[in-house]
Amino acid sequence: MTVAEKLVELLKARGVTCATAESCTGGGIGAAITGVPGSSEIYLGGVVSYANSVKNGVLGVPQMVLDTVGAVSSESAAAMAAGVRKLVGADIAVSVTGIAGPGGGTDAKPVGLVWFGLATARGVRTEKAIFRGDRERIRQQAVTHALGMLTIAALD
Repeated sequence: MTVAEKLVELLKARGVTCATAESCTGGGIGAAITGVPGSSEIYLGGVVSYANSVKNGVLGVPQMVLDTVGAVSSESAAAMAAGVRKLVGADIAVSVTGIAGPGGGTDAKPVGLVWFGLATARGVRTEKAIFRGDRERIRQQAVTHALGMLTIAALD
């Protein structure tokens, strides 16, 4: 059984809905969830917010956050998760924003840096990870990590 299959089974058993806000994964988390039969019972939707204008205009990431700490930050991840949870009315929501490479990294924000946000009725928290590998490997690791975060939140 895959992580996505376990997640869908758990959410269905608990009557919990979820949503996603994705940047560097480009819809991969939503695709993993919707690849599971019966996911329509628990997955309400998601926003692929690759551009900062979408992060700001659709998900409500403050322009000040984007201008000061940037899209790849704890603050952006938190706002993205909270924004999509509110937008679609989900019980829990996960967000991901990072640098998948091969370019775009800096000393402060290297390729492989990914911030995750998790929004629930209890509030929002963030996690940071630095993944290794090529672009596709980094994106896949981010998808798997986000699915794990949703699974843990569903157990809470």
